[in-house]
This record gives sequence, C-alpha cells and structure tokens, in this order.
Amino acid sequence: MPTSITITSEFSGSVVAKGATDDLSAQLLRHAGFKQIDDWHGRRHRLPTTTPLAEQVAIATHAAEMLRAARYDVTLPPSLDTARMSPPVHALGPYAAGAEHLSITDRIRAAVDGASLQRAVDHLVHPEHGALERVREALKTAGEKVTDLDDEAYALADRFGFASEFVSSAQSELVDSEAELRRVGTASTSHSAARTVRDHRGAALTTSPAANQAKVSSTSSSQTAPLTTPGHPPRASTPRR
Repeated sequence: MPTSITITSEFSGSVVAKGATDDLSAQLLRHAGFKQIDDWHGRRHRLPTTTPLAEQVAIATHAAEMLRAARYDVTLPPSLDTARMSPPVHALGPYAAGAEHLSITDRIRAAVDGASLQRAVDHLVHPEHGALERVREALKTAGEKVTDLDDEAYALADRFGFASEFVSSAQSELVDSEAELRRVGTASTSHSAARTVRDHRGAALTTSPAANQAKVSSTSSSQTAPLTTPGHPPRASTPRR
C-alpha cells in the first residue's frame, strides 16, 4: 500500500509535509527545499514562515510531483498546487510538453537568487524526473520503435539513437551542478563588498590636493641658497724695482 503524504499550509504561514517516514520520501522533500525536523512529535518537513508565498507554492508543487512520480500518494491543497491555481496553457495547442517547458523557462527568468534558480533548473536536469531525462528516454524509444516497425530503416533509427546520446552528453555536463547553482550570486556580492571596502580605504589614504600643495610649498621654503665664500678686497700690487 503506498505511503500517504500530506502537504498543508498552517495557520502560522508555514508549509508542512507530514507522513514522509521513510528515507526516500524524506530525501525527495529535502531535495525540493523542505527542512527536515526530527523531535518527539516525529519526523516532519517544513518551510520557513519567511518563505514567499509564490516560492512556497512552487516548492510544494515540485515536491508533490517528485513524490507522485515515485508512487507516493500525495494530498496537496489547490492553494499550493500551481496546476490547479492557474488554467492550463493552450498557447501551443496540442504541444503540452512544449508549453510546460515554456513555464519552466519563465520560472528560470523569474529566479531572484541562486536557490530559486536551482529549483527551477532542477525541473530540467533532475537525473530521474527532469525534462532532459524524459527527452532522452523518448528519443531512444522512438529509435527502437522505428526498428520494430521497419528493420530496413536502421539509418533513421540510428539518428534517433545519436540524438538520445547527445542529450545524455548534455546531462553529463550538468551533473552535480546543484550546489554551484545555489551559490550563484553570493561570490559576486562578497567581491563587490570587498572592492567597496578597498575603495573607501584608498580614498581615506589619498592625500588631498591642498595637502600636496602645502607639502610642495614647505619643501621649497626649506631649500637653502648655495653657500658663497666671503669676498676679500684685492691686494695692491707691489711695484717692481
């Protein structure tokens, strides 16, 4: 019987997930952005009350998607479900997957820091449930199906196989990028702060033009004229005898 997990919003404003008693479900919730709490009440997962509402909804929806993909029974209220909060996108007609990818792109554009960027990009690069993995799997399956339907169309099947391998190469380029994405922006902020300190320190140590002028004047007045030997009156010449 599948484990039932409930994600709700408490009166305090915090979002809490209950029922994730096994390690896999707990890992998926932590991966989505929840903080795990183990105390005498038992294990539960919570988002800080300071988490913005839009981010709470995005994290809760992402957690529910991963848990359901792992065959968990998840209860999620409409207020925390992006799919139920807004009508489905029909801009691309029957291309629902393309419309969903546009939604992911919008989330990436709206990221305000490295953490929110990482959560948005995770929909693409997650090794099991990300869009790249689904595309790779679909391309590989398409190549296999071509061979099943026509064993003479091996060249076309190979093209789909090569495309699948290209996507796999793209995935390998982004392995373990989560931590780096979360740090995006933090290094530049610290460098900017250090540069500001250096600029202020340099400005404090810079001598003002007035001080430079005073130094030049003082140096000029301290220079002495060259010493001259006092002159002696010329001796009178002695007449020759």
